[in-house]
Amino acid sequence: MSINQQSYAYGASKSSIREIAAYGAARKAEIGASNVYDFSLGNPSVPAPNAVRESIERSLDLPPVALHGYTPANGLPIARQAVADSLNRRFGSSYGADDLYLTCGAAASISIALNAVCREGEEVIVIAPFFPEYRVFIENAGAICVEVLADATTFQIDVDAVAAAITDRTAAVMIDSPNNPVGSVYARENLEQLAQAMAERSEALGRSIYLISDEPYREIAYGVDVPWVPGLYARTIVCYSYSKSLSLPGERIGWVLVPNTNPEHDQLVPAIAGAGRKMGFVCAPALFQRVLVDCVDEPTNIEAYARNRKALTEGLRKIGYEFIEPQGAFYLWMRALEPDANAFFERAKSYELLPVPSDSFGCTGWVRVGYCVSYETIVDSMPAWQALWDSYQA
Repeated sequence: MSINQQSYAYGASKSSIREIAAYGAARKAEIGASNVYDFSLGNPSVPAPNAVRESIERSLDLPPVALHGYTPANGLPIARQAVADSLNRRFGSSYGADDLYLTCGAAASISIALNAVCREGEEVIVIAPFFPEYRVFIENAGAICVEVLADATTFQIDVDAVAAAITDRTAAVMIDSPNNPVGSVYARENLEQLAQAMAERSEALGRSIYLISDEPYREIAYGVDVPWVPGLYARTIVCYSYSKSLSLPGERIGWVLVPNTNPEHDQLVPAIAGAGRKMGFVCAPALFQRVLVDCVDEPTNIEAYARNRKALTEGLRKIGYEFIEPQGAFYLWMRALEPDANAFFERAKSYELLPVPSDSFGCTGWVRVGYCVSYETIVDSMPAWQALWDSYQA
């Protein structure tokens, strides 16, 4: 039997997040959902806005061929223009429909961007802790994933460390802010310093180095500014998904933006299209392209996540846990009560608590606690968190 060994390895190893979520689902079936505190998946419990349903219902009146037929490979012009217009209103830009490529969610957006800019054997720098699938997407593009640890205290980007990691093989640096898994938002000054360092290294090495900004959590921020990265670094590519902002993770709709301010814009746009073509990521779901036309500016229900954040942080702080105060997204980065995060997870699991150990995020000694669950789950979990804490005090 001859199979692709890389694909086999990815399938055999699986995602730790998904494995914990599968365990949680099985455990809920055994003892009841209310008795399991599953903080693993970033699966929004907040329902999609009513405007999404209304848009779908209007689209159902279209002729079936129009509703279900192929769109252009890069997406409906009206949908791409709606996204461009929204970005222009928000960021004072002048983007057009042809600067955008609609995708099947952020995974496709990132994969397309990487395949557009990476050549075999080149390197992509990620800021650890980072979303584990970045490594898979990077390696699929034929590149090498280079991990650079964030500042150990603030979890902002360690710019000096990034600059030191840039070599003549660096194709891109990839960031996400608000950050998964930490919940930090990279400050404007931090990003300006990164942009300057990348520009200096790019000039010194005589090669283009791209900044890929993964932004599915942009709309989920708690009173802090989330800088628009293309305004800080010219060679930026933005990847986005509506999975979090509109609570549509299962519908797989997002986009890649090549800003018209990017010096390589005219080469990147067809490279993005070509990457989508060769990977089979063409014609994003047509129904949800139409939803974007109607809902592109629909506000995210920040209040629900802010309420959860408050309940979780206040409850865990009262017990004594140490964590990074989340500025955005819906994750809490909490220090494990022992150096081995996996051992801490196994003990937490005995109390029906299911956070995600930090090792798969490229960092040891922490866990990610996703608070996109119901408010009741957070409140009801507090006795279990207390019992887990007490078990370490004996």
